[in-house]
Amino acid sequence: MSNNITAGTIARTIVLLLALANQVLAMSGKQVLNIADDDIYQIVSIIFTVSASAVAWWKNNSFSQAAIKADEYKENIKERNN
Repeated sequence: MSNNITAGTIARTIVLLLALANQVLAMSGKQVLNIADDDIYQIVSIIFTVSASAVAWWKNNSFSQAAIKADEYKENIKERNN
């Protein structure tokens, strides 16, 4: 059994944090991306934030050792049933 957080969990968490930081900067009037048209910038920022939030919410992100072990246990049960 592995006791490490997966790379996918870390990547999804980083993308979510970047999306949220980007949204906060956009709401405070700072421009993170160099886009001339503010409307396009707002749309891209909202799509990025919603997408990253949806993926982070949908995917099971196990951070604690107990959650990681529970995921492994679940996968073992699935493998036995197939």
